[in-house]
Amino acid sequence: MLQRFPRCNFHASLRAAVTSLAITFVLGLAAQAQTFTVIHSFSGPEGANPQAGLTLDGAGNLYGTSAYGGNTGGECQTFGCGTVFKLTHAGSGWVLSTLHKFNGGDGLVPISRVVFGPHGALYGTANCCSGGTVFSLRPPASVCRSTSCLWTEAVLFRFGFGAGSLPTGDITFDAAGNIYGTTLSGGDYSHCGGLGCGTVYQLTLSGGVWTENILHSFTDGADGEYPNSGVVLDQVGNLYGTAPQDGSGQATGLVFKFVPSGSGWTQSIVYHFQNGADGNHPWGGLIFDEAGNLYGTTTYGGSGNGGTVFQLSPSGGAWNFNLLEGLPGHVHPDGSEAKLVRDNAGNLYGTTVKNGAYGYGNVFELTPSGGAWTYTSLHDFTRGSDGAYPYGGLALDSNGNLYGTAFGGGNTGAECSTNYCGVVYEITP
Repeated sequence: MLQRFPRCNFHASLRAAVTSLAITFVLGLAAQAQTFTVIHSFSGPEGANPQAGLTLDGAGNLYGTSAYGGNTGGECQTFGCGTVFKLTHAGSGWVLSTLHKFNGGDGLVPISRVVFGPHGALYGTANCCSGGTVFSLRPPASVCRSTSCLWTEAVLFRFGFGAGSLPTGDITFDAAGNIYGTTLSGGDYSHCGGLGCGTVYQLTLSGGVWTENILHSFTDGADGEYPNSGVVLDQVGNLYGTAPQDGSGQATGLVFKFVPSGSGWTQSIVYHFQNGADGNHPWGGLIFDEAGNLYGTTTYGGSGNGGTVFQLSPSGGAWNFNLLEGLPGHVHPDGSEAKLVRDNAGNLYGTTVKNGAYGYGNVFELTPSGGAWTYTSLHDFTRGSDGAYPYGGLALDSNGNLYGTAFGGGNTGAECSTNYCGVVYEITP
């Protein structure tokens, strides 16, 4: 059974830290040249091993989380409890500032993106090892002219027994400011070996206190299990997400929908993967386009054995499945585990964890033309100073620049998983 719980194993041999040079690759593509640049290589104290994608603000600053690094010792052990960071343009380069270092009591191992929510605050989740938390971060009240000014954290909710456990994926806000998300385990603890199969939850603010409402506890049946990537809202308040496994006999995963119904929510299955050309195990989340179509990925299967990219189109109350691409795999294929991003021309961009020419993941583009799609690999990671294993998705700015993170590669250090600390990179057209 495939289970990808947050990486809470802190046992690793220590290596001396070395300096890694940021590198630039000029990729010769048939359509256009792409430039790959490492804009930050982590070293440990300021963060290590970013597993989630990035968030852009209106000024072009980048915000993200590192699973490890920051505070060490105690509950944080050798690898550290993780951080929230910001990258700001400075001349022709970028400067990283650490916004928050987790200490264990407020959570650790943040493996999901931070997103902007009400009142301009950043919101996110942290995992391991007592259930996890939902938190917010607010900038200092006075202007800070240093790169070391920490933001003010508030723990909004703590998960525990009887509720969800290990929150994963992006959190989502509705128009009323309620928070929606998924947990990888917990819920109904009579299933999935006593750990629970995960939940979809809602957090509602009343009188300054956030209260959890479990919208669904997965049961390892036809409803799915281990929702990993959060949910997305449509224009009328329905929720959509993916479950990478299910207990229907094929265990290949599904796309689900929840509709508010009276005092509860009703689940329906939008699509059940067949482990054929359509792929299997949809670990990544979903995105909408302007027409209401859903786009997502699977991690395994497909014609290239490297996962697939798919579209689901609404039609008369049903959904039509369209296979856009079977991704090329590698010796040990492990395709996309993140959401796609879509530009104004309808091109799709994504990442894979272990596909690409060297088996350390890649960044790809899908371009529509005449009813077909053209696949282009924009960068193949080498596990050198360019990074490796890009679990997180991409951020796209108004100039067409792509930004992402790689969990491994880059510098080596004692506070880093498998001694490699990871990087943040940019791909420019």
